[in-house]
Amino acid sequence: MRERIDVSEIEAQTKIRAKYLRALENEEWDLLPGPTFVKSFLRTYATALGLDGKALVEEYRLSYERPSELPEPIVSSPRRVRMPARPGRPGGGSGGGLGPGSGPSRGYIALVGVVGALIVLLIVGLLSGGGGSNNTPNTAGVSASGHRPHGRSHTGARTSGAGGAPATTDIISLQLKATGQVYVCLLGEGGRKLVDGRTLESGTGTPVYHGKHFVLTLGNNSVELLIDGKPRVVPASSTAIGYSITKAGRRTLAPGTLPTCA
Repeated sequence: MRERIDVSEIEAQTKIRAKYLRALENEEWDLLPGPTFVKSFLRTYATALGLDGKALVEEYRLSYERPSELPEPIVSSPRRVRMPARPGRPGGGSGGGLGPGSGPSRGYIALVGVVGALIVLLIVGLLSGGGGSNNTPNTAGVSASGHRPHGRSHTGARTSGAGGAPATTDIISLQLKATGQVYVCLLGEGGRKLVDGRTLESGTGTPVYHGKHFVLTLGNNSVELLIDGKPRVVPASSTAIGYSITKAGRRTLAPGTLPTCA
């Protein structure tokens, strides 16, 4: 008001919607997409008006932002507790009939002998039963010329090419097309910023990006996602929308985990 600047001029300069600018002025934080966007909008708005954006963000953080969750305590691995030996027979043993300084009992020797005899009989039975069988190697899948069919490995699994590399890949393509004015923050693998928190105008779009994993934040649903060339509609939402996109599909992010490019 002191600079006599109209809201529409600031909206065109900052690409922030007028309703969000009025919400900033009136400190109506519930009308804004979330704390991340509030801080980003404050910096942009302050820069446009020649104010100290860092001081405004710090004041907002101290006065309105909720404290972050405390980290989970690190619990050391439990120590192994050595259990006391059970009281044994009067000779001081541990229940197995073997006391200190005493030799194995007759019952123990007899038991060992029986177990040994059973093992020997079992081995002899296996050897005698397996000697008469025909150990014919499995030749399924081998042609009459002695060669295996093209395109299959010795396990029968299909491969692609001489190298046997799998035919599938985890790489996907992603493109955004704005159907209205929409804020976009798009991160690729390793947190690399592909769309650095800017507002797309209606009818504009992004290049086609390729990667294994994308993390996306949208200010509203005025956008069409093209994943591997197939259009995906973004459902209507009154708050910011976030997605984690991989070959497995599109997963909606919780409100507190949306990425920010601020």
